[in-house]
Amino acid sequence: MNILLIHPHDIYSLQEPWTVRIVSLSKEFIKRGHQVKIIYFVLNSDKTRQNSFHLDNVECIPLKRSGGPLLYFRNLYAVIKITQWADFVHFQKCFHWAAIPALVAAYLKGKSIHYDWDDWEEKIWYESLRAHSFPSAIHIFIIGMFLKILERVIPNLVDTISVSSRSLHKLALNYEVQNKRIFHAPVGADLDFFPLCLNYDDLKEKYRPENKKVVLYIGQLHGAQYVDLFIKAANIVLHRYPEVLFMVVGEGFRFKSLKNLAAELGIENKVIFAGAVPHGQIPKYISFADVCVACFKDTDAARCKSPLKIAEYLACGKAIVASNVGEVRNMVGGVGLLVKAGDYKEIAQGILKILHDDLLKTEMEKRARRRAELKYNWAQTAGNLLSAYEYVRKK
Repeated sequence: MNILLIHPHDIYSLQEPWTVRIVSLSKEFIKRGHQVKIIYFVLNSDKTRQNSFHLDNVECIPLKRSGGPLLYFRNLYAVIKITQWADFVHFQKCFHWAAIPALVAAYLKGKSIHYDWDDWEEKIWYESLRAHSFPSAIHIFIIGMFLKILERVIPNLVDTISVSSRSLHKLALNYEVQNKRIFHAPVGADLDFFPLCLNYDDLKEKYRPENKKVVLYIGQLHGAQYVDLFIKAANIVLHRYPEVLFMVVGEGFRFKSLKNLAAELGIENKVIFAGAVPHGQIPKYISFADVCVACFKDTDAARCKSPLKIAEYLACGKAIVASNVGEVRNMVGGVGLLVKAGDYKEIAQGILKILHDDLLKTEMEKRARRRAELKYNWAQTAGNLLSAYEYVRKK
C-alpha cells in the first residue's frame, strides 16, 4: 500500500516535538512492507530543507507554512500532485494549511482519506491564551471559531478517523460520526529506541556532582501544560527532602515566567531548566531520572490528551506520578501513582512516597515497561491505523 502522511508541523523543529508521532508511524508502516511519503510544513524558511529527501526509506517533502494565498495554492497543487501516487491519504490535526489541501487532493484524485485526531485543538487554543497575549479579541475569536468549525466538520468528510483518547471518541460520536469509522490510535513509544537503561554519565557529570535523586518533567512550556504545578510541588519536596534535583526538559513561551517562579520560591538552584533537546536524547534524560512527572489540570483539553511523555516514561520503565484526568488514568493506572488533577500538593506527596519506598519504585518500574509493551507503543498504534485503512479498502 502507498501511504501519504501529511503533518501540519515541522518534523525537524525542537519547538514541535509531537511530530515524532508521524515519523514513528511511517517507520512502522515501512517495517510492514508499505511505501510511505511524508508531507510536512517547515516552521521557518530553512533553505537547507527546501527539496524532498529520504529518511529511513521514507520520502519527506517539506512545504512552507505561511506566505499568503499564492503559496497556499502552490502547496495545494503540490499535495494534489503527490496524492496521485497514494492509495491512502492520512493527515494529522485540523490545521487548515495541511488539512484542507489533504481533503481537496483526496477528493480530486479519488483517494481514501483518514483523519488522525490526537488533540482537541480548539480547547488548547483557548487554554494557551491564559498565559499568552494576542493583539485583539477579534483575532482570538476568529481563530477559535475557525478551529471549532474545522474540528466539527472534518470528521464527517473523511472515510475513517482515529482518536487518541476515549474523550475524543465520545466527541466524535457527538458529531454523528459512525462508531465503525472510529479507530483508537493512542500515543506510543519505540520500544527499541527507549530501552530500560542507558548510559547517562555525561548528564550525571553535568548536573549532579553528588549522588542526588532526580525528578523529571518533559514537555512544552506553554499555557496548556501546567508546569507551574511541577515547580510548586518541587518546592514542597525540597523542604522535606533537600537532596533532590528537579529537571524540566522543554521550551515554550512560559520558559521565563516558570524560571521566575522557581526564583520566587527560592529553589532556582534546585530546578534545572535544560531547554529543548533533540528527541534522540530524550531516552537518556528519562533514564537519568528516578521519578517522572506528568501534571495536568482537569480541563477539556487535558481530558482529550494522550500524552507522549507518559508513553516514553513507560517505555523507559520509570516510576511515574501523574494527574488523574482523561486518558492519563488509562495509561498510568495500576503502574504508577495517580493524583488529583491540578493539585500540586498531591503531586509532591506522590513524589515523596516513591523516593522513600525503594520496593514500590522497583515494582512501578517493572509494571511501567510492561504497560508500554502491551499497549502504548508505535507498533500497536500503527496496527490500529492499518485496520482503519483496510476497513475502507474492504467497503
